[in-house]
Amino acid sequence: MKDKRILYVSSEVTPYLPETELSSTAFNVAKNAHSKGIQTRIFMPRFGVINERRHQLHEVIRLSGMNLIINDMDMPLIIKVASIPKERMQVYFIDNDEYFKRKAVYSDEDDKLFEDNDERMIFFAKGVVETVKKLNWAPDIIHVHGWMASLLPLYLREYYKEEPLFAESKIVTSLYNSDIEDLNKEMANKVRFDKIEESKVVTIETPSHLNILKSAIENSDAVIKGSEVLPDEIEAFIEEANAKVLDFQSEETLTEAYLEFYKENVLELSE
Repeated sequence: MKDKRILYVSSEVTPYLPETELSSTAFNVAKNAHSKGIQTRIFMPRFGVINERRHQLHEVIRLSGMNLIINDMDMPLIIKVASIPKERMQVYFIDNDEYFKRKAVYSDEDDKLFEDNDERMIFFAKGVVETVKKLNWAPDIIHVHGWMASLLPLYLREYYKEEPLFAESKIVTSLYNSDIEDLNKEMANKVRFDKIEESKVVTIETPSHLNILKSAIENSDAVIKGSEVLPDEIEAFIEEANAKVLDFQSEETLTEAYLEFYKENVLELSE
């Protein structure tokens, strides 16, 4: 595994957001891979609750400046970067004033999901890919964590399917439990705007958390059960999917188990 490249894309990463099953797992797996000599990059949204001064985020001018088209609107992409103390690991932040400046993560003060979370997801997926293209950094594995990142497999498989940088990349999605409600009902139409294959859009026609996860599963090479208990509907969908599966791992075993899974089950798909 040494000298392999793994791109970690997560909705949340500690220490930038509070410690949760998702944020801790994404951090610990990346940290362990990095410590083994694997080249890693971590991407996450630059939510407004992240303290830029404390975490020493700074804008990368050479990567910022392009516009991403989201549902026929030009949205400027801002890229910021920070290093996790002591780990020498770089974290890239996808930012945009319209989508990520607000001082909240997914919901408003009444705990109501933001209406534009669907557009934030599309922007995040495109922003990650366009930035990696600018870095000219071809990952062997792209490991996706969290629902905010879960459109990335679909966009890699469809919107960016002709992009040579990702021709050999294998996609792994970690699945976590979440109590989010349905997203904006126009989500599927906003994805259709990007000329995504209709058979792939049907899965998210009703943009529920379960359907978003199903889309990620059907566009991934492998899936990992990031939560010990997943909805029965997702378990059944995993059974039917033609993907390699790693069952839930405890905090004590997950870092080594993930590396073994990459090596024995994911990278072998390239051979």
